[in-house]
Amino acid sequence: MAANTTGVRLEDQWRDILSVHARTMCEIDRVLHPHGLGASDFEVLDVLASGMAAATAAGDLCRVQNIAEKVHLSQSALSRLIGRLEKDGLVERSVCVEDRRGVWVTLTDKGRRLHTEVQPLQRAVLARMLRQD
Repeated sequence: MAANTTGVRLEDQWRDILSVHARTMCEIDRVLHPHGLGASDFEVLDVLASGMAAATAAGDLCRVQNIAEKVHLSQSALSRLIGRLEKDGLVERSVCVEDRRGVWVTLTDKGRRLHTEVQPLQRAVLARMLRQD
């Protein structure tokens, strides 16, 4: 019986985590929408702006898949998202010199300015939604 109770508690905790995640992502989407961004768009800009994409070896900088691991998107979903960000002039893509299959993604000046402008909005949502009172 104790194992069953533990399983139920774990399931409840998991559902609570998913619920907080869903509500937080929706709220981030809502506050960033007037700026032309969604939560996933912001996450990519944030990873690039924070230098997290550069936290690994230089060859890894070329890989979109390294960003995908940090923003928890599939490589194909991330490629589409990066395409939209590129079309909006927020990022630039280039071929990796070390491995021509790899793609290097960098923020443009416009992307860096937009990230700086909206980062406080995203952080305020996180603070509000994740408050552990």
